[in-house]
Amino acid sequence: MKLLMVSLGCDKNLVDSEEMLGILTSRGYEITDDEMEADAAVINTCCFIEDAKKESIDEILSLAGLKQSAKLKVLVVTGCMAQRYKEEILEEIPEVDAIVGTTGKSGIADAVDDAFQGRKTILLADASRDESIGTKRIISTGGHYAFLKIAEGCDKHCTYCVIPKIRGRYRSFPMEKLVSEAKSLADGGVTELILVAQETTIYGKDLYGRKMLHELLRELCRIEGLHWIRILYCYPEEIYPELIDVMAEEEKICHYLDLPIQHASDDVLKRMNRKTTEADLRSLIATLRERIPDIFLRTTLISGFPGETEEDHDRLKRFVREMKFERLGVFTYSKEEDTPAAKMKDQIRKPTMVRRRREIMQIQQRISLAKGKALIGKTIEAVIEGEIPEEGIYEARTYGDAPGVDGLVFIPITESFMSGDFVHVRITGASEYDLTGELV
Repeated sequence: MKLLMVSLGCDKNLVDSEEMLGILTSRGYEITDDEMEADAAVINTCCFIEDAKKESIDEILSLAGLKQSAKLKVLVVTGCMAQRYKEEILEEIPEVDAIVGTTGKSGIADAVDDAFQGRKTILLADASRDESIGTKRIISTGGHYAFLKIAEGCDKHCTYCVIPKIRGRYRSFPMEKLVSEAKSLADGGVTELILVAQETTIYGKDLYGRKMLHELLRELCRIEGLHWIRILYCYPEEIYPELIDVMAEEEKICHYLDLPIQHASDDVLKRMNRKTTEADLRSLIATLRERIPDIFLRTTLISGFPGETEEDHDRLKRFVREMKFERLGVFTYSKEEDTPAAKMKDQIRKPTMVRRRREIMQIQQRISLAKGKALIGKTIEAVIEGEIPEEGIYEARTYGDAPGVDGLVFIPITESFMSGDFVHVRITGASEYDLTGELV
């Protein structure tokens, strides 16, 4: 039987999808990326914001339609939307044969098997249940980089976010399990390891009584074959001295840090239930740049949060201008049911949210262009991602660019390289988000 896996949403979801692919292939299913050839389809859904919900629903409906006109016989919905909206999915889309929640991954093959036998399955365990898979993942990122999910769930309870209700409490995965998985990935050809979780910075606190991300990083740096180690989703209030030390000292750790700060106005941060202030953020950024001068800082912001005034917005614009993040993205606020923010007064009109987002991104475009131009003439390490044969150029990423979210370096093909090869590139040009360069 041929099976199609559709993974939507974040890279943490992608890890879940890869684990389920490992289980399904061990059961004998053959993986296909052609929906017209699939006997079964599994959609790993996201419902973090309204756009993600719409994408998930559209994908489910599209595949449900194929059950009438193609080979497709079985349709399984997994992940966050399955966990949160199981009744609505089953009622509104009868073509769905099974629902597998966020901690039901280990039962995915049984759910697909049962569906072929005409039995409808619903696997919805406690969202905080610990689940050990133990099956080799099928890496879907091309082979030279992979995500390592170091924890599940979240305890922060930001007022705009439903993740704690969907994914449960924060729980770290044992260090020995993570090191073993990282060794297996490296043995399989992975050279860039990207650490992810809802929050990476408090890794180990629940298991070991203290933050242990720095010690996990030390262990990962000892793994032969790994060349880059990248850290995402670091809550700024949880960054601690030992973590900065290990980033500064270990050559394999990319000088790149993802800090989802969301805003810079103290009033807005308080309503978001964030644990930082503008002064805290300025102090942290100064410390990071002092200790690691060539660091690339990425952040995300929310524009139009309930009660955000023009003064708050102006404060955020000033903060963005002065902090000069190397990488920055802005989302308009998404009103999510069952969140405190959805019940707040002074909800912002959509046109105002869009305008404010546009104004911040215009500031950031100028900063990004200036940062890119400052690299012209410098030599920087990059990894080959692929090539555009008709244009005779390679696509590559620097250590300052995470896959899928940041920019690329375009390099004329003068030598033969494979995807995943590390090269040194002299930067020759810059646009707002991408660079051009030449092989050194």
